[in-house]
Amino acid sequence: MTFLVIIIILALVFDYINGFHDAANSIATIVSTKVLTPVQAVIWAAFFNFVAFFIFKDHAVANTIGKTVHKEFITLEVIFSGLIAAIIWNLFTWWYGIPSSSSHTLIGGFAGAAIAHAFITTDGVTIPKIVEMDKITKTIMFIFIAPIMGMAISMFITLITIMRNVWYRIGIILIVAVGTFFLFDQLEQSKLETNLAKFYQIEKYQKALATDPSVQSKLDEAVSNFEHTKPLIKEYNQLGAENLASEMAKIDASIDVKKLSKDLSKADNSAIVWGIMILIAVFILTYLYVEKVKTPSAFRISNMFKKLQLLSSAAFSIGHGGNDAQKVMGIISAAMLANGNISDFKQMPDWVPLACYAAIGLGTLSGGWKIVKTMGSKITKVTPLEGVTAESAGALTLFMTEQMGIPVSTTHTITGSIIGVGATKRLSAVRWGVTVNLLWAWILTIPVSALLAGLTYYVVKLFI
Repeated sequence: MTFLVIIIILALVFDYINGFHDAANSIATIVSTKVLTPVQAVIWAAFFNFVAFFIFKDHAVANTIGKTVHKEFITLEVIFSGLIAAIIWNLFTWWYGIPSSSSHTLIGGFAGAAIAHAFITTDGVTIPKIVEMDKITKTIMFIFIAPIMGMAISMFITLITIMRNVWYRIGIILIVAVGTFFLFDQLEQSKLETNLAKFYQIEKYQKALATDPSVQSKLDEAVSNFEHTKPLIKEYNQLGAENLASEMAKIDASIDVKKLSKDLSKADNSAIVWGIMILIAVFILTYLYVEKVKTPSAFRISNMFKKLQLLSSAAFSIGHGGNDAQKVMGIISAAMLANGNISDFKQMPDWVPLACYAAIGLGTLSGGWKIVKTMGSKITKVTPLEGVTAESAGALTLFMTEQMGIPVSTTHTITGSIIGVGATKRLSAVRWGVTVNLLWAWILTIPVSALLAGLTYYVVKLFI
């Protein structure tokens, strides 16, 4: 039990380091544009990091992280070694001002320690039997996809924002708002299906079938019940979680309505959707006020974007908190699972999310000044307009990937967004030499962290 407590403390220390390491992601543009002072910026970002606790309830990213390694290879020594390696790499990259991914550091460390453990304890084991390759592959793919998404969205927002005709601009924004609304509705529907499948334990039975053919009947029953109740998911927005669970219970009498209602409600993304809609409405009203009610001037427009950057920075900080705090939740849950405190990741205690969001918020409050300089000025010069664009694009990317349960890097996302606004002006506005160096750091993070964790595991086994 003492070792578990040490690991939990170490995980929260990593979360704290993640906060000040990645503080630059949230505050770099707002500091470089002088909208807020550095002290004001970290307080602002830290507050909205913690606000994410009240918005993200599904913790899909935490579930992905916790299941990166197959259950039989998760031990307290593995998690301890992975955390030590992740902390070392995070501090190293912070010291040299390299905006690497804390997320990928943690994933690489966890996987590397597990591989070292498996090679010591199991004969003839292969890497696909140790780690969940599907989750690892998606994570690696989004090293490139997330910044490209951020770049594409930021370029689009920039081009729309600089349109001279305000009515065309607002018309396009409204079309995009409707599209965003339906996109998140589809993501919610997909997550509802996933949570319903988890309720019926379909994945658990499928894995058990490989070693125990007797579970075939249970799997068939679970799949049958899932297929019969799934069509009702489309009525979630009309009925709500509890009424929908009650309707499903009429089809499958074995359903625990209270438990299913809780599982379904975790997929609700209405807080995110309406937050985005309100943000869009504020942007539109601000454009109308500055350019139609008042006489537009360079000073007034610049001042408008400085005020809007407060909102875009807050949105990105919420995405940062919601995405990155969950990664440590997954690690703590894996440790509790290995120690026998819980039997499934869904049983994660309520204090874990609260502690993780608090730790990352406190870390952000400490600031990460070395990386702020790289993010805020070395990639490209950022104006308030471009700061708003980059942060809005980064926030949207984080909200979408969180809904898909993919642990992307906030560092990669905001970097891609900043490159996008720079490239919209002209390609030469981006310092590509700096960008290439960052790309190498991103590519090397997972393998270096994995190697470091493997070596750490061998050292740990000498003493434990």
